[in-house]
Amino acid sequence: MSGIEFSKPLAAHETPIPGVVLYDLPVHGDNRGWFKENWQREKMLALGLPDFGPVQNNISFNEKAGTTRGIHAEPWDKYVSIATGRIFGAWVDLREGPTFGAVFTAELDPSKAIFIPRGVGNAFQTLEDGTAYAYLVNDHWSANAQSQYTFLNLADESSAIAWPIPLEQAELSDKDRAHPRLADVVPMAPRKTLVLGADGQLGRALRKAYDGDASVEYAARAEFDLTDAASFENRNWKNYSTIINAAAYTAVDKAETPEGRRAAWAVNVTAVARLARIATEYGMTLVNVSSDYVFDGTVEVHSEDEPLSPLGVYGQTKAAGDAVVSVVPRHYVVRTSWVVGDGNNFVRTIAALAERGVSPSVVDDQIGRLSFAGDIAAGIKHLLDTNAPFGVYNLSGSGERSSWADVAREVFAVMGRHPADVVPVTSAAYFADKPDAAPRPARSVLDLRRIEAAGFVPGRWEDRLRAFVNP
Repeated sequence: MSGIEFSKPLAAHETPIPGVVLYDLPVHGDNRGWFKENWQREKMLALGLPDFGPVQNNISFNEKAGTTRGIHAEPWDKYVSIATGRIFGAWVDLREGPTFGAVFTAELDPSKAIFIPRGVGNAFQTLEDGTAYAYLVNDHWSANAQSQYTFLNLADESSAIAWPIPLEQAELSDKDRAHPRLADVVPMAPRKTLVLGADGQLGRALRKAYDGDASVEYAARAEFDLTDAASFENRNWKNYSTIINAAAYTAVDKAETPEGRRAAWAVNVTAVARLARIATEYGMTLVNVSSDYVFDGTVEVHSEDEPLSPLGVYGQTKAAGDAVVSVVPRHYVVRTSWVVGDGNNFVRTIAALAERGVSPSVVDDQIGRLSFAGDIAAGIKHLLDTNAPFGVYNLSGSGERSSWADVAREVFAVMGRHPADVVPVTSAAYFADKPDAAPRPARSVLDLRRIEAAGFVPGRWEDRLRAFVNP
């Protein structure tokens, strides 16, 4: 019991290595011994400890002082504490990135613990006989897992760890003596981000947003078919931290047919439920793109907290997808409207009609704002990069509230046609001869205050449209 500081408050201390946090643990003792809460999820989360989901508890017992183990960077997160005894701990950042090689050392007894993220090298030297070193990990250990470790030599000169007991006098394994110096270490790559629907308008925009980032992987339908269970089973999800689901069934009118209804539910709900289960099981972040069609359009501006009230099948499937994703601990639902990007869309259609000299009839009683795929992609990246609070975010273009006819007039003006050549019509008149047309929300304007409060301000749709039509 000697040397342990009793009854100090639970506290967290940042270190020079990002994500490595040292904790003071309250230890209560008397003449019989001591008691502590070694890991208490609720209190630790309140201090900022990631909800890392430990699945295994390991203990290393070390008979003699001077026993030295490491430096091992493992492909999982771990929370380390001392059950009995005392250690000198050393941690080296072996992750790919600007802090590669950063070092932190500290002495740990039962009143301290430390959180070590994936890829940070862990080593310790016992300072007392009979020391028990315990750690919680969020993946199951196996002999094969060691092939994914990254190792560093305990005597690495650039790390210059000041071991209390010189290494030549310490107990080391032959393997630990043979590990490479820092100059020869291949950094541990980060977990990957998987973009699904990478061949769609948003998928193409995400490719541009993440251009040059080797940690982002893209899967079009040919590489990942959301309707095929094998796509979900034949992938090592442990290698991923994030899924961005940019895929969706968006044939709004066809969704009203028996065949389309089944297809819409398969892609927008069943597949999303599979992604949600995987994201929850592996502690990943799931980003799912939603739609203004989850609302009935009876209010002027839709906030993220408005109750869902879809009118048609497509809207119903997107609303169901939102509900499914909401149960994933780490999730972003990015709700958008009137999407324009690299592909077939309303703006391209109107531009082509303007070029051909056609004067189209365009609906004038549905009000909203265009959302350009580049802004949506940039907004998603911003949420992930800044670790914004999880939840639902509206993300459309900013600018004036406009009808589809107003948008068409803007396109005509940019194309050199007179805006009056666009003929405004009501929705009732436009869809009068289309009995299978899906119902549309009359008001699709999204409140952008939440995404703006998170530090992302979408561009004005009018400016984006001019650049899109006349690049």
